[in-house]
Amino acid sequence: MDEELPPEVTDACDDDNPLLFGRVLDGKGAGRPIEWEDAKVWQPATPGEIMWVHLCRNRPGVIEWLEQLDIPEPTVELLTSDSTRPRAFRDGDTLVATMRGINFNPGAEPEDMISMQMWCDGKRLITLRRFPLQTPRHVLRMIDREEVGPSDAGALITELAEAMITRMSSAIIDMNEHIDELEDSDHDSDDAEKMLDKIVTIRRNCLALKRHMGPMHEALESISRTAPPWFEEHDRREIGESIDRLRRYLDDLDISKESAVVLQDDIRARSIARNERTNYLLTIVAAIFLPLGFLTGLLGINVGGMPGVDDPMAFWEVVALCGSIFVAMLILFWKWKWL
Repeated sequence: MDEELPPEVTDACDDDNPLLFGRVLDGKGAGRPIEWEDAKVWQPATPGEIMWVHLCRNRPGVIEWLEQLDIPEPTVELLTSDSTRPRAFRDGDTLVATMRGINFNPGAEPEDMISMQMWCDGKRLITLRRFPLQTPRHVLRMIDREEVGPSDAGALITELAEAMITRMSSAIIDMNEHIDELEDSDHDSDDAEKMLDKIVTIRRNCLALKRHMGPMHEALESISRTAPPWFEEHDRREIGESIDRLRRYLDDLDISKESAVVLQDDIRARSIARNERTNYLLTIVAAIFLPLGFLTGLLGINVGGMPGVDDPMAFWEVVALCGSIFVAMLILFWKWKWL
C-alpha cells in the first residue's frame, strides 16, 4: 500500500528537472535534502558523506550529467536505456546494476515489473527509473526519520535491494492466498470455467515473476562477489541474506506454480468425469428404451393384419409387455454391473 511522501518529494518531475529527490547522507543514518543544481556539482564536505539522487532517466540533462562524471559511454547507455533485464557488474571502483521491482501502480498487474538502474562509486549513488517505483520512497522515509537509515553506500544499496525483494513477497503471498481459496472452493460447481481462468492467470503471473526474479537473483550474487572495496563486509552479509530470501521466494513460486497445475488438473479431471458420467447415464437410458422403441414402432406400422386391432385389451397387454421388458433390462443391467 502506498504511503504518503514527504512534503518535498513528488512522484513526478518536470521537463527541466529530472530529480525526483536527493539526499546527502551524514554517515549516521540521517540525511539532508539537496536540489538538482547543487547535486550536479556536489563534493563530500566531511568524511562519510554520501549523496543519493533518484532521477527520471528519460528527462533532458541526465545523460549529459552522467558523462560529466566520467562514466563510460556504454555504461551511460545502460543506465538510460529501456534494456531492463536485471544484471550487475563492477566497473573499476564503481558498481553498476539494473534491478526490477513489482509494479504496484493503480491498474498494474504483478508481472508488470518496473526497472531501476543504479550507479555508485562509494560517494555518490545514482538511481534512475522511468515509471513510478515505490521502493526508493521506502528507503527515503527511513533516512528522513533520522538515525534509522543506511550509514554508507553499501548499506544504502542493500536497503534498496531488501525493500524491492520484500515487496515481491507480498505478490507471492497474494497468489498463494488465491490458490488456497480455490482449493477450498467447490470444484464440482458450475463455475469451473471461471476457476480455470483464475488458475491460468496465477500460472502466468508465477512464470512472469520467476522470469524476472531469476536474473535478479543472479544480479545480487554478482554484487556480493564482485562489489568494490567500499562495499563493506557487513554489507556483503546483508546482501547475502537478501539473496537467501529471494531464493526462498523463487522456491515458493515453484510451489505455487505446481499447486496451480495440480488444482487445474483436478478441476479438469472432475469436469471430464462428470461429463463421462452424464454420457454414461444417457447411454443406459438409450439402451433401455431401444427395444421399447423398436416394439412400439413395429406395432405402429399402418398395414393390415396387425394383431389386437379389434381387441379392447390389446393396449394394456402391450403396456404390460413394455413394462416387463423394462424391468427385465434393469435386472440384467444391475446383474452386469452397468448400474
